[in-house]
Amino acid sequence: MIFTDILALIVVYIYVAVIFVVAEMVLKTRPEVSRKFLHIMVGNMIFAMPFFADPWNMVWFLTLPITIALFFLTEYSPIKIKNSVTESGHALGLFFYAGIWTILIAIFASIAPAGNPKFFIWIVALAIVPMVYGDGFAALIGQKFGKVKYSIFGGTKSLEGSLTMFVVTSVMSVFVWMVFASIGCTMPEFNIVYILAISAVATACEAFSYGGIDNLTVPAMTSILYLLVALL
Repeated sequence: MIFTDILALIVVYIYVAVIFVVAEMVLKTRPEVSRKFLHIMVGNMIFAMPFFADPWNMVWFLTLPITIALFFLTEYSPIKIKNSVTESGHALGLFFYAGIWTILIAIFASIAPAGNPKFFIWIVALAIVPMVYGDGFAALIGQKFGKVKYSIFGGTKSLEGSLTMFVVTSVMSVFVWMVFASIGCTMPEFNIVYILAISAVATACEAFSYGGIDNLTVPAMTSILYLLVALL
């Protein structure tokens, strides 16, 4: 492992540790806000991805270990660990949250051109955006201001939350695209129509996903669409 990857790992681990401490100490009286604070702020790790020379180092030393650790907080863990922080279903959602990072990085590093394993790393980042920012802010806005409710497959959503997801996903996707392009990532020509269309699909996918499963379905669908954009 080269020095830059070691440095990137150290920075990311320190950042995540600080975020968890802040969430636990400052926001512990408001668990739902604390949960979404973690959801959004930990997601900022997408901006560290381009600085890894080899994305597999993120998999082996960051996302995979976190995914395994989070599995032991789920009801399916062979070792029962008391989890006083998470609510029902939340631990499984966290497991999916970390797991999809691992899966997407591994897949796109595997299909990247020889000698350039991070060729498609921008796709992973943009696929994560709806889950991190869109869904994170949608939950906060929907719970506080959501008046128009609808139910699909047993999951209750709000129109205000869904609109928030679409808007935030669109805005942050543009921002992430610009950031990755500005630091030299090889990307297709910017097209706002593609971003808006994919953001709309991600919003619909979240609406049809129940519980923590959206942490898998939304990034998976989004990554496929951005891969099509790259190939076409």
